[in-house]
Amino acid sequence: MVEQLLLDFAHRVEPTRGNPGQDFWREPDVLVRGVRSLAALVMRLWLHVYDRLTIVGRQNLPAARSFILVANHASHLDSLCLLSALPVRQLHRTFPVAASEYFCVNPLRAFLAKLFVNVLPFDRQFPCWHSLSVCAQLLQEKPGTILILFPEGTRSGGFEPGEFKPGVGLLAAGRDIPVVPCHLAGTHAALPKGAWFPRPKALRLTIGAPRVYTHLPATKESRTRICRELREAVMSLGHAGPEK
Repeated sequence: MVEQLLLDFAHRVEPTRGNPGQDFWREPDVLVRGVRSLAALVMRLWLHVYDRLTIVGRQNLPAARSFILVANHASHLDSLCLLSALPVRQLHRTFPVAASEYFCVNPLRAFLAKLFVNVLPFDRQFPCWHSLSVCAQLLQEKPGTILILFPEGTRSGGFEPGEFKPGVGLLAAGRDIPVVPCHLAGTHAALPKGAWFPRPKALRLTIGAPRVYTHLPATKESRTRICRELREAVMSLGHAGPEK
């Protein structure tokens, strides 16, 4: 009964479709905005009280323009922590890019992921250029759009992130789009792979200074350089001590 009500509610919002599994809510209606905003406030309260989330460097987030957030990826809590650093009013134009084979395995899970997190499914069975073209279009079509990317492509449990895949480099090279490196600590201990409920562990999100790569041409060398620099920036934030 509850599942059917949720699926009926999902039909209120018309998704944008590019290929099977590549659909998302570009402009949600008032009801979706209200439900998502309320859920965001509850989640922020939970993260700050139960998991003692600390956010450092919020002033580095660009204002009134589109940008990309990139971070290390160790847990499903990562997206929720990054979303908690943003004003609630911006969540409806914020798109965490996520694997469709996990978050969209059935209609109900896909609907909940889009309703509460505004997830942008990335189908690995289709060429990556299609999803990247959707990301580029979103960033350019309306100021204030935010993409959340985890360039490792999967969750890793180590202190240092794995190698960054080239997608973020392709999006950033030659474009006036700030990329903001972030580091998340404690999320793997709180919710590792295979766990269904988070443990009460201290979480920390450190937000670095934005970087722009307008000066670099869209070449393979630029893509490699951008990915290397962003990975190093994320690791540097992880090694930095707490602000005094």
